[in-house]
Amino acid sequence: MKTDQLGEFRGECCGRWALRPMQGGREWDVDPEDVQPADPAQRLRAENARANARSRGEVL
Repeated sequence: MKTDQLGEFRGECCGRWALRPMQGGREWDVDPEDVQPADPAQRLRAENARANARSRGEVL
């Protein structure tokens, strides 16, 4: 399954990776071969969104 979701690596179990949205939220599992590193622009947007969410009290 391919999506445009961006997530932080949280751990590995049974050969699958657990990722979590940068702004916080529910983790999801993914096969490692379906993951690619974020490019610098994606990373910057995600970090900015996380900072904005944190300022609103939305990040755990």
